[in-house]
Amino acid sequence: MPHTNPYPDPALQEVTNRNRNARQLITAFSSSTLALAEIWQHVTTALDDTLTLVTQLTKLQAELSRIRRQRADMVAAARATLAAHHDGEADPLFYLRDELTAQRADEAWPGERG
Repeated sequence: MPHTNPYPDPALQEVTNRNRNARQLITAFSSSTLALAEIWQHVTTALDDTLTLVTQLTKLQAELSRIRRQRADMVAAARATLAAHHDGEADPLFYLRDELTAQRADEAWPGERG
């Protein structure tokens, strides 16, 4: 299941909208004053950087959200393991192993190899 950011940042959308508006203005100014076209190209390049940063920030926010969810799932598994141990369950570590498997842990815990 692809991960989507449950908390999109409306400010980033506003930045993107302002960027698009600025590009439209630059296109109009550039056509009307050809002598300044090279200067407007520098501004356009800076606007390109803004969009690149918005894209990177959006990806980082999604990654942070995914990592926070994984951490919360691991904490829940740890608490379930402690409760299972306290209750005398036969295999209290099941909860941690299950969560590690769910998160596709690369390395098995000692005793799980076989």
